[in-house]
Amino acid sequence: MPPLISAWPFLCAGTGILCWPTTPNRLLPAPRIPLRLPIPPRQSLWLAPAAIALPLGGIGAAIATALLTLAVRQEWRSRKETAETLTRAERTSTVLRTMVSELRAGAHPVTAAEAAADAVPELAAELHNLSTAARLDGTLESPALPALAQSWNLARHHGLPIADALDATRRDVDAEVAFARRLHAKMAGPRMSAIVLTVLPVGCLAMGQLVGANPLAVLTETLIGQAFLVTGAALLWAGAAWSRALTNRKATP
Repeated sequence: MPPLISAWPFLCAGTGILCWPTTPNRLLPAPRIPLRLPIPPRQSLWLAPAAIALPLGGIGAAIATALLTLAVRQEWRSRKETAETLTRAERTSTVLRTMVSELRAGAHPVTAAEAAADAVPELAAELHNLSTAARLDGTLESPALPALAQSWNLARHHGLPIADALDATRRDVDAEVAFARRLHAKMAGPRMSAIVLTVLPVGCLAMGQLVGANPLAVLTETLIGQAFLVTGAALLWAGAAWSRALTNRKATP
């Protein structure tokens, strides 16, 4: 019985600690919420024309301007991606050609890869990674040079001459680049026609303003005019996207 009575002070102290009131939330400092823009600042520049058109022509003009800006942006990105794809293919061809030359001269594949890294500095990091993996006898993987990694792995696993395997891959890459360039040149006429047809309605509006017909007043100051403006911009965006899909089909290696 005495040990049980002596435990009461500790039990009461523990109960008191558990029941100790917490600090009210209103007295706690408010958590700092990091300010994050929903759209990156660089991409928000594409919304500037729509923001300018909103007070000038209303919501319809802002939506139409946003659609036209989106069409221009998608066309610019498509051309940029096509150019970058061709550039990567040409660099891959240069790497393969350099390695084949070094291998034909009797160099080790790792040495040939390091020589190719000196010839193409843009892919030096990938080539050094491949060289390190080859020294460690690991599986070669490269997101920037998949054709080189696959050919090198194939030659190692099946005992094929690596120079012949890389040379065959180089010929395939050169053929794809040549085909892409020929197709891109042949599609220059249809692509220009699509651009002219896309810009033509905007030119007609400008011509109407010059002759005094004032079509912008009808399109921005009336409800039906704004509906026509948004519909026309949506059709222009859809036409530009469809033309781009047709002219860019199989145009990149």
